[in-house]
Amino acid sequence: MLFFSFFKTLVDHEVTIELKNDLSIRGTLKSVDQFLNIKLDDIMVLEEAKYPHLAAVRNVFIRGSVVRYVHLPAGAVDTALLEDATRRGMFPEFLAGG
Repeated sequence: MLFFSFFKTLVDHEVTIELKNDLSIRGTLKSVDQFLNIKLDDIMVLEEAKYPHLAAVRNVFIRGSVVRYVHLPAGAVDTALLEDATRRGMFPEFLAGG
């Protein structure tokens, strides 16, 4: 639940998703569910020459099981809050309490 709660705080931020098949996609995080399935809008494939068939695609739904890495912008992550919540095991309570 820690990662699900954390990713929910990043909705509307730009992220880069690296898939297990080495495809990397950058876009705006629109939603994430408890299985870490991710919906991105306004996407851009990082190696467009390698994947020309994806040039016209603007929105994607990515199954959580195919994600290798999620690259986050440094400014979007409250590291102090995340470290504290991880130590206490209470991240959902921090979100609910404000």
